[in-house]
Amino acid sequence: MNSPARALQQQATEFYRQPPHNIEAEQALLGAILVNNEAFYRVSDFLEPVHLFEPIHRQIFEVAGSLIRANKVATPVTLKTFLPADLAIGDMNLAQYLARLAAEATTIINAEDYGRAIYDLALRRALIGIGEDVVNIAFDAPIDMPPKAQIEDAERRLFALAETGRYDGGFHSFEESLKTAIDMASAAYQRDGHLSGLATGLDDLDRQMGGLQPSDLIILAGRPAMGKSSLATNIGFNIARAYRGEVQPDGSTKTVDGGIVGFFSLEMSAEQLATRMVAEHSGVSSSRIRRGAIDEHQFARIVAASREMARIPFYIDQTGGLSIAQLAARARRLKRQRGLDLLIIDYLQLLQGSSKRGSENRVQEITEITTGLKALAKELSVPVLALSQLSRQVETRDDKRPQLSDLRESGSIEQDADVVMFVYRDEYYLKGKMPKEGTEEFFKWQAEMEQVAGIAEVIVGKQRHGPTGTVQLQFEAELTRFSNLVRRDQLPEAYE
Repeated sequence: MNSPARALQQQATEFYRQPPHNIEAEQALLGAILVNNEAFYRVSDFLEPVHLFEPIHRQIFEVAGSLIRANKVATPVTLKTFLPADLAIGDMNLAQYLARLAAEATTIINAEDYGRAIYDLALRRALIGIGEDVVNIAFDAPIDMPPKAQIEDAERRLFALAETGRYDGGFHSFEESLKTAIDMASAAYQRDGHLSGLATGLDDLDRQMGGLQPSDLIILAGRPAMGKSSLATNIGFNIARAYRGEVQPDGSTKTVDGGIVGFFSLEMSAEQLATRMVAEHSGVSSSRIRRGAIDEHQFARIVAASREMARIPFYIDQTGGLSIAQLAARARRLKRQRGLDLLIIDYLQLLQGSSKRGSENRVQEITEITTGLKALAKELSVPVLALSQLSRQVETRDDKRPQLSDLRESGSIEQDADVVMFVYRDEYYLKGKMPKEGTEEFFKWQAEMEQVAGIAEVIVGKQRHGPTGTVQLQFEAELTRFSNLVRRDQLPEAYE
């Protein structure tokens, strides 16, 4: 009785576990469909044959769906023609089994609940599959798959599974769409600045764009020394500083104002970026901070600025040479763990495509990167602000204001982007043209310099949701800070 073989058999039975499934729920759903084909439309939005556990049930569901979509009636009689005649289920043949399903059918009212239960069990089986793959690959890892790549692959599959586990697809009535639009307008009215998107903190730019819109890919381009990194940092900091969240009844936190910012700094280190932000916020130039040429009062301002900045939800990833797949995996992880409302990438040309031969065709690689960034913006439902370089042909023109054709590998960048902005500073180019002092040309040049000193232009060259045009901003080079430009017509009248 207690032989070793019997003990081993009992132990194997205890450890053997079937994947989660519910045959009765599948039978009840299929029966409801066979009795009233309308039940199929209650689950067809999210349920597919692959989600059913029993292979015979998959076949029945697939054939029934094909018949119903072809405007034919799916009943035990019509289904029998399209299924193998020798199909046997236990001691019943196919005709008997179909008749039994129809006889024991649940009501059409419960069809959707049964469908959701089946779908959730299929998700759990998919989770088990991902877990088994992670274990098996870790035990016997391929040479070309380092652990980091395996982690990113697992994260991608898990996130894809989480995103598909929704029942809110399909058509919505116009009334529902109107309600969503009114809710968006109401939220914009209640938010500071009355914007539908994230407020950049630069009023004229916000008026031009309506804020940074969710799911948009926004390209910010400029020649070196124009200040595109500074502008992106300023925008990110303004949004993170304005962040305000409310805890929902389910325990999650909803962003009410501002946002949580993720910054991929592929060019600068986190320390360099932090120094720039401290300089901007404290009003002490970054060159003074680096050299330590500061007095007690300036140091106190730096400390105060640092304390305030330490509390804002601004997260920096300084890893260089990231691929688009790695960046997407890290962005998903940030959204899952801490939340995410804006993603900034500095800058696009430093990203790598997933293709091993991408370096052979840079245009194809940039196309893959921009397409991936646009897909990521839609997937995470956040604006993605990506910086981009401009080609040198700008320098050969008399008017050096950038155009869409100046974008490097411009085809895909221009096509995939929802918004394209250029940063331009006339002061930078005019400074290099200084004539000899005391000449007539010098006084003319000096007058021109006074007009453009400290002024930057943000040229909106493309915008799907609104007009193009130019916005002027104040730029303080010492602090690498962009701010609202105070115009003479906005100043109060001076008393003589």
